[in-house]
Amino acid sequence: MHLDRLINILETIAVAGRPVTVAELQRATSLPKPTCYRLIQSLVEQKLIDVPSDDGKYIIGERMIRIALLGKSDIDARRCATPLMRAAATNFNETVFLARFRDSKVEIIHVETPDDPSRAFIHPGLGVRPMHACSCSKAIAAFAETAFQETILAGSLREYTEYTKTSAEGLRREFADIVKRGFADCDQEIDIGISSVAAPVSIGNIGATFSIGAVGPIRRFGTEYRMEIGKKLVGLSEKVSGAIQLCNVAKV
Repeated sequence: MHLDRLINILETIAVAGRPVTVAELQRATSLPKPTCYRLIQSLVEQKLIDVPSDDGKYIIGERMIRIALLGKSDIDARRCATPLMRAAATNFNETVFLARFRDSKVEIIHVETPDDPSRAFIHPGLGVRPMHACSCSKAIAAFAETAFQETILAGSLREYTEYTKTSAEGLRREFADIVKRGFADCDQEIDIGISSVAAPVSIGNIGATFSIGAVGPIRRFGTEYRMEIGKKLVGLSEKVSGAIQLCNVAKV
């Protein structure tokens, strides 16, 4: 019975899709006022619901979002992000990809290519990418905790091409630059002739769990072009974050 009541409160907040007051929760759940207050306090203590401001209204909490996200399959993430990615691939007229961070690795899980039949494009493939030499990985690593960054830098920094950065100090500086501008780029660091740019996708307060990027031939993806698309990807990343979080809440 106690668990049923807790779940009832969580479902009520999730369905509302907006901050909810205690009075609204009490009416919706038909719980006695003292019981409702006690259950809400328990959920707040466990970070399953939060009070984001001083107005006394509750939303689904960071821990609940994290639980839902951890249970989200790649299929779910792709379903949430695909409409935005398709629109971006058309607008940029470039390949757009979605990468995911888990088990201390970053892997590309979905790719959308432009519709223009006359456009030569690059397909980056799917799977794990090196943490030090790919825009999708560096976009996430730059915003990670310092301890995790040091783990990356202490590992094997393989030199894939003459452009691969293999200096720990150089990568630290690059991580700092990525944080300042909000996105990462890769200038032929894995394959000669191919460059990319990516922005982190932060989910609530749990950090950059995904990244969204674009890739193309170096003849188009020069420095200026990468900076231009990178700024656009920052805006796109916010939309992708919102779409994934809405899917999470819908499943809570």
